[in-house]
Amino acid sequence: MSVESELRERSGNRCELCSSQENLAVYEVYPSDGSADRALLLCDVCMKSVDNPAENLNHWHCLNESMWSQLPAVQVSAYRILKKIAHEGWPQDMLDMLYLEPEVEAWAKEGLEKEEEKAQPVRDSNGNILQEGDAVSIIKDLPVKGAGFTAKQGTTVKNIHLLADDPTHIEGRVNGVKIFLKTEFLKKL
Repeated sequence: MSVESELRERSGNRCELCSSQENLAVYEVYPSDGSADRALLLCDVCMKSVDNPAENLNHWHCLNESMWSQLPAVQVSAYRILKKIAHEGWPQDMLDMLYLEPEVEAWAKEGLEKEEEKAQPVRDSNGNILQEGDAVSIIKDLPVKGAGFTAKQGTTVKNIHLLADDPTHIEGRVNGVKIFLKTEFLKKL
């Protein structure tokens, strides 16, 4: 029996995180050994954002039910997702309720540590590490393409958003417009 067949039988042909029945595929939970025990059956919505859950925050309210699964692969994935978006508040409440057996918790943390090793920190012009929600100051007048204004030197940009795939840019609001800014022109406040 193939891994996918095992997962479909185990899950009743439903996504193991959100219970959707649409466009299901196998997702291997790091570190995978190729078995169904270390894999999940996920819908395309979960599959697209499981590794970067901040892209689709509201979708992860579904973990309120699936985090109670008896399957370690589901528990590990729920833990990792909630941990990555814990800064939103409600996921931290769910994490506080989640209990994992020691070996399952070690597996969950192992995957998070591996991801943290890969991720490069986002740094400002002075080399300070920027975090989600920080405030920064623009250090040079910057013409904003397509918006018809210049972001002036000294402008404060509050509550910045880090981009998962690009440590050289952040997203923030200047003059009420959401724009992308190069970190080389920013100073952490």
